[in-house]
Amino acid sequence: MTASMTGFAARTLNLNHASVAIDLRSVNQRYLELHFRLSDEFRPLEPQLRELLQQHLARGKVECRIGLALATAASLDNGLEPAILERLAHWQSEIRQRLPDAAPLSVNELLRWPGAVRSEGVSQDELNEAVLSGLRATLDDLVESRRREGTRLRQHILDRLAAAEAQVTALQPLLPTLVAAQREKLAERLREALGEAGHERLAQEVALATQKADVDEELSRLATHFAEVRRVLDQPGAIGKRLDFLMQELHREANTLGAKSVAVETSRASLELKVLIEQMREQVQNIE
Repeated sequence: MTASMTGFAARTLNLNHASVAIDLRSVNQRYLELHFRLSDEFRPLEPQLRELLQQHLARGKVECRIGLALATAASLDNGLEPAILERLAHWQSEIRQRLPDAAPLSVNELLRWPGAVRSEGVSQDELNEAVLSGLRATLDDLVESRRREGTRLRQHILDRLAAAEAQVTALQPLLPTLVAAQREKLAERLREALGEAGHERLAQEVALATQKADVDEELSRLATHFAEVRRVLDQPGAIGKRLDFLMQELHREANTLGAKSVAVETSRASLELKVLIEQMREQVQNIE
């Protein structure tokens, strides 16, 4: 299934006395580029998180944010830790003996002091397990988001591809008439310039000009590349780089078609093809 490199997914995990917010965002990038914004508690998990993302994503600039919010002391109401409070009181007494003007600790400062409030919150191991499980679920959502966008991109490309194929199909039956008309026009001009004495030279020049103006090979290669684009779009996995290469080949053939054009019809077809190919190329840049 065709996947885009653009996607978003987020989840909030409600745990015992804590909540974890997981946020994944991805945008276009030539290769896979991972960025992490983690709370301090989860920084040791980064290698595992990185490996997990690499298993499911092939291309794109991906930002992974994981934040932790602990319940406040007031909401927990687990009581105070006497040993810590006694130690703080002792430290404060010693400090004020040496620095009489020092301000005493406020109630708010005491409650915020690490360990002053007894906590029955979730352990670090439980947090780590929850984060890894939550990231897997969020990653599944991100992959699905990228696939939905990829389906829209695929249809956009197929629509433009069908229009480009129609241009080539309409032009092919006209080629013999266009080439014959050009040959006759050139022959007339050469007869006027060379006269009957230049009959042999005239034949050579007409043959050479006709060969240079023949675009049947370009149309054939365009048709081949169109078929290859369809085949690649039906392949699983990362196909964006292959499609980008095919867009370059299509654009090259459309340019050659315009350069060799000897009629309004081929010039118009070349211009329309280049517009359609450019529209496809813009969307291909978003495909994984």
